Formats: sequence, C-alpha cells, structure tokens
Amino acid sequence: MRILTVNPGSSSLKLSLLDDDDTPLARAELATGDGGRQAERLAAAVARMPSPDAVGLRFVHGGRDLTEPVVIDERVTKRLYELTDLAPVHQPLSLYALGEIGRALPGVPVVGCFDTAFHARLPDAAATYAVPAEWRERHGLRRYGFHGLSYAYATRRAGQLLRADPATLRMVICHLGSGASLAAVAGGRSVDTTMGFTPLEGLVMAGRAGSIDPGIPLWLIRHGLSAEEINDALEHRSGLRGLAGTGDMRRLRARAAEGDETAAFALDVYHHRLRACAAAMAAALGGLDALVFTGGVGEHDAETRRRLGEDLRHLGVAVDPQANAAARGDAEITAGDALVRTLVVTSREDLEIAAGVRAALSAA
Repeated sequence: MRILTVNPGSSSLKLSLLDDDDTPLARAELATGDGGRQAERLAAAVARMPSPDAVGLRFVHGGRDLTEPVVIDERVTKRLYELTDLAPVHQPLSLYALGEIGRALPGVPVVGCFDTAFHARLPDAAATYAVPAEWRERHGLRRYGFHGLSYAYATRRAGQLLRADPATLRMVICHLGSGASLAAVAGGRSVDTTMGFTPLEGLVMAGRAGSIDPGIPLWLIRHGLSAEEINDALEHRSGLRGLAGTGDMRRLRARAAEGDETAAFALDVYHHRLRACAAAMAAALGGLDALVFTGGVGEHDAETRRRLGEDLRHLGVAVDPQANAAARGDAEITAGDALVRTLVVTSREDLEIAAGVRAALSAA
C-alpha cells in the first residue's frame, strides 16, 4: 500500500509518499499561505508523485473523542472544524489541506492522525485543571497535550536505540522546535506533558509565551485590550520573539556569541523554563532512565542539549561533549559516567502517520 502523508505546519506543508516498508518514494515541502497559489502548488506536487492508495493527514487537535487514527467522513470533518479555536494556528491548515487533497485525489481514503491522541490516557491528576467542575464538564476543559505523533515515534525509536522495551523505560522526551513541549513517558505512554488545553501552555517557544499567570490576560482585558489582540500576541509575538525580536534559535545563538545582551537574556529565560519543566517531568516519572531530544532545535542545536544536560546533572544526566557536537540524525550522546542515557532522535512524524493509516484501514 502506498501512503501519502500530509503534515501541515505553521510555515510549511510536508508531503511524503511511503511504500509498504516505509521506504520514501517521493517527498515535497511547500510553503504555507498564498491562497490559490498554495492550492496550485499542492495539486502539482501530488500530481508529480505516483498515485497513493491512502492518505494520512496530521491534525494537531482531536479533542476528547478522536483518540485514534480514523477515516475522515462528514461527521469527523464537522468535529474537526469545531476544534479549530483550540489550535487556531494549525487546525485550519490541516482542514485546508483536507479539502485540497480531496480535490486532487478523489476517492482515495484520508485518515486523520491526531497529536492529542498520544496523551489521551493521561492520568486524571495530570489531565485535570483545578477550575470549577461545571467549566470542566460543560466546556471540556482538560489538559490535552500536543506533539503526540512526534512523541509516539520517538518513544518507539528510543527503545530501538537503547535495545530495550519502551514499556520498561522512564523517559523525558523534549520536542523542541518553533513550537516546543516536553512529555514524561512511562510504560510507553504519556503520564505528563507541558502543553495543555491549547498549545500555548508550557515552555517558552519561538513566538508563543508558554505558561504565564492567568491573571495577566484578565488584567489586560480590564485595561482595554481585546481577547483577539491578546491571543494574537501570545500566539505570535511572545516567547523568544517577544524577548529578543526573533524566534530563530540560530540567530539568537549568533547574536549572543557576539555579545548581544538581549539575545543572551532571552536564551536564559528559555533555558530557565526548559530546566524547570524537564525536572518536573522527571519528578512525574519518579526517576529517569533516558532523556530524548527531537524536533528542529532538539535535533540540531547542540548548545541546548549541552545546557540542559548540565542543568539535569543532579538527576544523573551527563552529555558527552564530542558526541553531542558530532550528532547528526539518530545518535547517543551519553557521557561515560552518566546514570541516564541521552539520545537525539530525528523526528519522523510521517512514519507514525503511515502506521496510523494502516491501523485505521485494517480496522475499518
């Protein structure tokens, strides 16, 4: 079965055509935006590839009910639209891709795969917000968690690299990119994570604020800002961008190396939150066997890995400087005296999406 995986992101849409043994037959990456031109580019990219037998499409939010890969029909599509305001950056992109793929590949089944699904069985204590019960019941307020396709793949791949059953490992997995989160994984399942009801919670990110005092938006509303203005600022103009004018980690590292105090301070804020949240994830696990880095920053920024390794040394983490600097693709960067293994895992959400397509179609 040839499976086309479609992974919409905030800045690009990635296509990967895989055969039965997950060998890539074709790939494409398209910039998002630009309306009709984007539709033309997507249709042209699909036309250049061999015809797929099925399509797997990533959705950031599946809500409380879409917790497994599912063939998308009218009922599922309606539900996905209802969830848009919980992931306003990504969900519309996936729904747009759904429509365009339907036009480009009429009759080909499309399976939705959901980032929230990996966290669907979070323990109640980890998933529950301490807000009035009627809010939780009426509005479905709970911690959903995100980046689940990345976490699911990293969990399996880490087990392979460590030659251990993931069910025996306690892992803190760091998905660090433009959007960033951590997950505490035990027994192969998520037991805690830093993102919550929306992707705004948790770490300092490229343009998102991460966790802030909930009184801040309320105070700003009382002082004249609209909910839309606040949402736009917290989603797009906060985080590293709000601290230093850019969310690009490479630019910030370069500026800090040149003595730019604003860039250095932004990185200090970023690492302070990362250290605190990583330690909290380890505490949720009751111990730590492996620290795993994935995502664009996690895979490519050796300084982030080095600094977090030093910050977590009291937990038994130690990163080998040479292995860390040389890491390309999947790699182990554990220092010889470490009690905790440290890995870099290349994010392969396309493989996780393809696995979800096969599972959904075999169950249909």
